[in-house]
This record gives sequence, structure tokens and C-alpha cells, in this order.
Amino acid sequence: MFWRMAGLSTASPVEAILDKENYTMEELLDEDEIIQECKALNGRLINFLRERVQVEQLIRYIVLEPPEDAEKKRTFKFPFIACEIFTCEVDIILKTLVEDEELMNLLFSFVEPKDSHSTLLAGYFSKVVVCLLLRKTVPFMHYVKSHQGIVRQLVDLIGITSIMEVLVRLIGADEHIYASYPEAMQWMEETDVLEMIVDKFSCSDCPEVHANAAETLCAITRFAPPGLSTKISSPNFIGRLFKNALEDSRPKSVLVNSLSVCISLLDPKRLTLGTYHTYNRQLTHGSTITVNSDTIEGMLESLGELLYSVVAM
Repeated sequence: MFWRMAGLSTASPVEAILDKENYTMEELLDEDEIIQECKALNGRLINFLRERVQVEQLIRYIVLEPPEDAEKKRTFKFPFIACEIFTCEVDIILKTLVEDEELMNLLFSFVEPKDSHSTLLAGYFSKVVVCLLLRKTVPFMHYVKSHQGIVRQLVDLIGITSIMEVLVRLIGADEHIYASYPEAMQWMEETDVLEMIVDKFSCSDCPEVHANAAETLCAITRFAPPGLSTKISSPNFIGRLFKNALEDSRPKSVLVNSLSVCISLLDPKRLTLGTYHTYNRQLTHGSTITVNSDTIEGMLESLGELLYSVVAM
């Protein structure tokens, strides 16, 4: 936005729209300077966008597929601009969304079972969700805790990388979020999210699903809160991992990606990439952990079958 100096003021196109007696959301979204004005905290614009009806419309652009005969602006520009408005992180707009259960239900309707999930819209959905998770962590996690079916829905879409990234942050494999809000995040440790993820090796034949499931599990081995860290290192989990990996007629990507999880579990230097805080414990650069002996024993039990499978590949 130009400096509004005496004699040099340049009228904003957004202001020109706001000056009209009747204007629409579409007119604003079609104006190229709207994001710039949002970042500049244009009061008139923010007061319009913060209203519930406007927030609902912005969410609809992000989570609903446009009609087949829709104009390109509706298909591409409006969803992009709607997403960018949320990621400007204007507190009062995010507050309108996160404190309204119906609006949150609308947002998460995107991950409900459908015939297809647009990769483009998935990216916009994920950016908005991550923004809420980072900026409105406590009310956001309270919502997810009271709608735990969302966790399974996210796992079911783990093959979409942007959805996987939401899941990684949600389950606490992000040191910054968990360190700041341990109580809000701790309930996740009591869910069966690990079992849901590892079972994707068994119930899907998609290599992208296998790769993203492995990446998620590896993230948990590196940064997981204590409860999930204990579970993922347990013989029961290792047994479940190998059971899925060694099933007959499974794609090679299952075994390959399962092995990457095992390697991550056995890496004693996996916490040396920086400084992380887990509850009140600080792990600094150079810290290492001792590999759980139960983890090793769990792997050794399946070593014979594993070697046979590797040779047979």
C-alpha cells in the first residue's frame, strides 16, 4: 500500500470498492490488491471479512469443488485468494472461524469420504488448518479433540502430501507446537493414530500412501511426544509394522518404506538436528538417545522373514 502522504495519496482499488453502496465478496476477491490491504490491516476491509457470512463464503471457496461450468476465477483465483486471506493471520478473522463450530465443521468437511479430493484444494485446506494450528492452537485442538473422527479421516488421505503435513503437525511431531502447548496436545497420545497409520501399509496398494505413511512415522520417531515415542518403539508396534510389511503379495513399496521406519527407530542421532523441548526436558545439539532394547528384540523376531523377503525382491 502506498504511503498516504499529503498531496501524494493514491486511492486504493479496494477502497473504491468499499466506497460503493453495494459490493460483493467476488468484487473484492477479484481485486489484485486485496491481500496487500489485508496485510496492511485495512480496517474497513477487515471489518467486512471478519463477519461470519464472509468467513463462511471464504471457506466454501476452499473446500467445495466449483461447478464444471464455473469461470476460471471461481475455479482458480477465488480459492487461492480466500486461502491467502486466512494465511495473512489476521487474528480477528481466524477467531471468527475457530470459535464457530459450524464453520469448523464446514472446513473439515473437506476430509470427509468423497469420490475425489482435489490436490489443489487440499493444499489450500492444509494451509488454513496449519495456520489455525499455529495461531489458535488451544481452541483448535479442543475442536479436534471433540471431533476425533477427523484424525482417521486425515490418515485415510495420507497419500496427499499436504494432508500428511497437517497430520504430522497435529500428532505433535513438531517440536515448537508441542513444547508450547503440551496439555492441549497430550490427548493425542491416547488415540490409536499410530495403528491407523501403520495399517495403511496393509490396506492400500498406493506407493504414495506407503511413502507418506513412512514419512509420518519417521517424523514421530524424531520429534514425538513421550507417549507416542514409547508406543512406536514398543515390540507390539514393531510386530504390527513387520506383519504388514511381510504380508504375501504386498507391493515392494510396503517393505521398502517399512524399512525406512526401522532405520529411523534405530538411529541414535535422530535428535541431534537442533534444540528441542519435550515437556520440561531440553535436548540440545549433540544429544543422543539410547535405542530401546525392546525395539531391537521386536525387529530380531522378524529378521529371518525380513531377510528372505529382501532376497526375494
